[in-house]
Amino acid sequence: MIDLRYVKKLIEMIDDSSVDSIEITTEKGVKIRVAKNPAARPGFSIAAPGPAPYAHVHAEGPRAAVSASPADAATERPKAAASALLEVKSPMVGTFYGAPEPGAKPYVSVGDRVTKGQTLCIIEAMKIMNEIESEYAGVVRETLTLDAQPVEYGQALFRIDPNG
Repeated sequence: MIDLRYVKKLIEMIDDSSVDSIEITTEKGVKIRVAKNPAARPGFSIAAPGPAPYAHVHAEGPRAAVSASPADAATERPKAAASALLEVKSPMVGTFYGAPEPGAKPYVSVGDRVTKGQTLCIIEAMKIMNEIESEYAGVVRETLTLDAQPVEYGQALFRIDPNG
């Protein structure tokens, strides 16, 4: 299993250095290649968000069946309408869960007041349940993801009104 935080750290290290690429192979045959200028390679690739749009991650091996695609542009709101709202974005690729367990009350709903550090949801990544906390205090105005749906790194999950 590969820890997504480890992959993110690799991307940051490549971006901050003069090294063009790094490749790591696990004992189980999973290969990760992080490169500033990716060559055409089999497997999947994820465009790394951030200041360097040229960084990509390639994975190969028995666990590399997941593929990433850009967020659906049709769900974007006009910038003027959403400009006052702050977005809580996914820190990883995984599966979104709005409640601690199936059938339980969601952590938050539209209209709920939240505080900084309050748990908003869970993102499951590689069988690890990661609690996502609010970076802002305010009122939840929009939930942008359905329960048990895949999410991408940097995808907006909630919109919070800090003045609400």
